[in-house]
Amino acid sequence: MLVKPVAMGASVAATVERDLRLDLFRGVALWLIFLDHIPSNVLNWFTIRNYGFSDATEIFIFISGYTAAFVYGRAMRERGVVIASARVLRRAWQIYVAHIFLFTIFMAEIAYVAATFDNPLYAEEMNILDFLKQPDVTIFQALLLKFKPVNMDVLPLYIVLLLLFPPMLWLLLRQPAFALAGSAFVYVLAWNFDWNLPAFPNGVWFFNPFAWQLLFVFGAWCALGGAQRLTGVLRSPYVLGLAIAYLLFAFLITLTWYIEPLQRFVPQWLSDWMYPIDKTNLDVLRFAHFLALAAVTVRFIPRDWPGLKSPFLQPAIRCGQHSLEIFCLGVFLAFAGQFIISEWSGGPLVQTLISFTGILIMIATAYLISWYKRIEGRSPTSRVKAPDADLAGGGA
Repeated sequence: MLVKPVAMGASVAATVERDLRLDLFRGVALWLIFLDHIPSNVLNWFTIRNYGFSDATEIFIFISGYTAAFVYGRAMRERGVVIASARVLRRAWQIYVAHIFLFTIFMAEIAYVAATFDNPLYAEEMNILDFLKQPDVTIFQALLLKFKPVNMDVLPLYIVLLLLFPPMLWLLLRQPAFALAGSAFVYVLAWNFDWNLPAFPNGVWFFNPFAWQLLFVFGAWCALGGAQRLTGVLRSPYVLGLAIAYLLFAFLITLTWYIEPLQRFVPQWLSDWMYPIDKTNLDVLRFAHFLALAAVTVRFIPRDWPGLKSPFLQPAIRCGQHSLEIFCLGVFLAFAGQFIISEWSGGPLVQTLISFTGILIMIATAYLISWYKRIEGRSPTSRVKAPDADLAGGGA
């Protein structure tokens, strides 16, 4: 049965007020991604990937789906399918341009460092040897999103998800359960038939869009009324207990990855069933781990949590509000940090200093962008954005 216009409007209206938790956790996810992108970094041990099956990528993609539906769902409801779809595609184009711009700077950074310090290992580690051997072909493949250096896989995934989002958004506004079931069906088909997009010079995409779309669509489904439908489930003490138990199970399993004697406590049948825990295809164990984290987080950090107004959390919130710019900056800073640690044999103190310096630069950049947008908003000739438009990184 189609959703009546009034009901559809009510479900969207339920999320009109800005949810600062989205900005907070997306900002934290950006910091964690930056830290994880620096190899041999002592602060990597403080990121969530070492204590469970999922990592910051799941947080980023889920929130991206949530915020995209929040902004463009309202636009589709108020302005129609054509205008909302055009705005989604415009945002995909903006991210594509940002990706190519980042690609150009990133290639220049790596090539300069490799040549200046006569260390070809940088080019090999960052997967740009093909670029140095045949730049003309490689650049063309990069424009097609088939060639991606190390650490530059997230934006192409987001671009593809946005390109396919308009028809899914239309369906989510009318038949949300059917849309979510269809997304899950595509996920199952991708696993069973090995669907993925080809990469250059060989292989497939590191983040399989046919699999990761499930998390993106689930985020959108939650934004358009799904979160309200799950309220009773999330408040259940049994669900909370199950989520905590699963997080504990995942933590104990990950301990065996780093403490070899503990591996003997994992039954062989369990190892055979679990491994490999595939990140490329968003393994079910990773998806379930994210759901458990989300359930616990929502339970203990409600929308009106006073801590969201704390000045100590504002840096992360500001970074989350400007996620595209901060993500691109983080990729650039991560390689710079890797270079410094490798060339000067940086120990734990140097690694910590580099990590905190990078995060401080990201925070300062986010505040600078906020200041600039605020100044532009005060200009009589400027076009002021609709409230919360930057949740999805683009105008609503």
